[in-house]
Amino acid sequence: MTAKSAAAAAPATVYGYPRQGQSRELKKAIEGYWKGRVDSGALRATATELRAANWRQLAEAGIHEVPTGDFSYYDHVLDTSVMVGAIPERHRAAVEADALDGYFAMARGTQDAAPLEMTKWFDTNYHYLVPELGPDTVFTADSTKQVTELKEAVALGLSARPVLVGPVTYLLLAKPAPGVAADFDPLTLLDRLLPVYAQVLTDLRTAGAEWVQLDEPALVQDRTPAELNAAARAYRDLGGLTERPKLLVASYFDRLGDALSVLAKAPVEGLALDFTEAAAANLDALAAVGGLPGRRLVAGVVNGRNIWVNDLEKSLATLGTLLGLAGRVDVAASCSLLHVPLDTTAERDIEPQILRWLAFARQKTAEMVTLAKGLGGGTDTIAAELAANRADLASRAGSALTHDPAVRARTAAVTATDARRSQPYPERAASQRAHLRLPLLPTTTIGSFPQTTELRTARADLRAGRIDSAGYEERIRAEIGEVISFQEKTGLDVLVHGEAERNDMVQYFAEQLTGYLATQHGWVQSYGTRYVRPPILAGDISRPEAMTVRWTTYAQSLTTKPVKGMLTGPVTMLAWSFVRDDQPLASTARQIALALRDEVNDLETAGTSVIQVDEPALRETLPLRACDHPEYLAWATEAFRLTTAGVRPDTQIHTHMCYAEFGDIVQAIDDLDADVISLEAARSHMQVARELAGHGYPREAGPGVYDIHSPRVPSTEEAAALLRTGLKAIPAERLWVNPDCGLKTRAWPETRASLENLVTAARTVRTELSAS
Repeated sequence: MTAKSAAAAAPATVYGYPRQGQSRELKKAIEGYWKGRVDSGALRATATELRAANWRQLAEAGIHEVPTGDFSYYDHVLDTSVMVGAIPERHRAAVEADALDGYFAMARGTQDAAPLEMTKWFDTNYHYLVPELGPDTVFTADSTKQVTELKEAVALGLSARPVLVGPVTYLLLAKPAPGVAADFDPLTLLDRLLPVYAQVLTDLRTAGAEWVQLDEPALVQDRTPAELNAAARAYRDLGGLTERPKLLVASYFDRLGDALSVLAKAPVEGLALDFTEAAAANLDALAAVGGLPGRRLVAGVVNGRNIWVNDLEKSLATLGTLLGLAGRVDVAASCSLLHVPLDTTAERDIEPQILRWLAFARQKTAEMVTLAKGLGGGTDTIAAELAANRADLASRAGSALTHDPAVRARTAAVTATDARRSQPYPERAASQRAHLRLPLLPTTTIGSFPQTTELRTARADLRAGRIDSAGYEERIRAEIGEVISFQEKTGLDVLVHGEAERNDMVQYFAEQLTGYLATQHGWVQSYGTRYVRPPILAGDISRPEAMTVRWTTYAQSLTTKPVKGMLTGPVTMLAWSFVRDDQPLASTARQIALALRDEVNDLETAGTSVIQVDEPALRETLPLRACDHPEYLAWATEAFRLTTAGVRPDTQIHTHMCYAEFGDIVQAIDDLDADVISLEAARSHMQVARELAGHGYPREAGPGVYDIHSPRVPSTEEAAALLRTGLKAIPAERLWVNPDCGLKTRAWPETRASLENLVTAARTVRTELSAS
């Protein structure tokens, strides 16, 4: 951009902000409420304080219009279900008795009522609660939350914009309710839903909203003509309302494609588009439809999903082009900042120069404000910021951390044979059955056992120097002994060591691999009160020494039953980290795969006969556009096979996936060539078992019969009923019995009871099979 003399900064805004607070105050308050230590008034007061603190910080940083309505006690899609009155019948009495307790019942379930299904929000690691709809669904407007939060912001003297999940995306994310025909299309309810949205918009206008943002990220996926027509109709109707706020329709995570022309023609006052590299095609597409003359364009030029500093000059060039395509251009992140940590200044263990490569939510906010200043006033007004940015980008590009010649030579030498098992599956299966001698319907768990307060305290004491490494390791040995003893007494067939020593299934490995950076306070919401600290994948990856062999072999020494070695797979190591953006993901995946291959081979050499390499993120990382699937799936499945293909035929390779839609990647699951796969299935009523059967999946599978994301204990009969359903799709000789996912987040009492019921259910169904 050319310099300008004296002009006001362009507007800067955000779509959403991290909810948890600097010290995860929201998590602590909600969990305190669940345990009865915090009352509802105190919980609401904490939430109000956090919202106000976020808005003040944004406004003080220079954000001209703060978002409201993005804050949530659990999930913004669940909030939308409440807003439109889509309460499942099994939870209606609880919601009517107490709205807050009923809200959490929908999210977590009760002993008498299962929760809503949970799955991934597009291709992120955030989980949303799936709306359950049917032909009898009656929508009713409840704008209490949205209006209340808007009024809070206005009372602080702030310009505020409510943010809602749009009606088309809401319906496209929904599923048929239990008992409703599987082919029911929730989008057929659009005409019934739109008047409810109209009422909410009216309520917000009355409360003082000038603008309302309607998020439609589902439109960046492949959409049928009928779905695009539904979007056109939705915004024709909402745009045609006489008493309403101005409408800003937002998309993110990818390019809009055909939906861009639909939205550009709609009678709305503004569009928000992603202009980061993932959606660079939006720029050309916007020009092709003639831009947005006289209308507002919110330009997402700062990556809202990754943590690297923005290339300010590149973004300014994009913004300069966009100035000619719209009546007004606002600077924004590409999506809500919910997906990044809060503030880099809290990090004390990362080298200061490397820390300058990073931008969390607060730093991204500053980048947006800087870009807005440069856009409005010219580059001279931000000359110092541009110079510092150039230096930070050059520092990262020239760092030895980002280029290890030995790692690159090894990855370049990989051949197709390296990613292929030595024998085909039928021959391997025979060897494994002879070696392991497992019963019909073998029982196991996914890997982790409850992370008790004592374990977390021991880790904190070790970091603080209150105990030495010998004392810490004695505590880990004792915990492993208890976990092995419990599993043997319960009657599980393939055991795990429980992962007592692991802080997180990605971070634990990242801390032992070269090229990764770990944060101390980089918390990001995964679901509800579950927060994770994604490590930062900054450089080339290698494994200096064994990571899991010691504790796995110790656990195996305590039992004659097989103990699984437990690793996190290469795609999940990518997906649940903040990845480097200076080389293709496929190259990084291959580096990680080779490091993990060394670990797999060492486990086998140490006597481990069953090794599980978890890939829950395989589906999550699937590109949103079908045309991009083949390239991704090719390198993703190759990375898994490269990790696992070096073992003997009688070593059984397991993998695990959870909380995603598996139907469209069944061929990729097959291509992994794992001997056994365990998958989430309890909340989705064994849907994945039917999908595997429809594909003709030839290997062994364990669709979960115990929903571990709920505190409820499934009865023996409930687990047995799910098993019987699974047997309709998967032959008994290939069916495993296991929970949906790891047990890290559960408490010991419910874990004991649930696994005892799981084992009893397996024995019951075995007896039924032998008698038939």
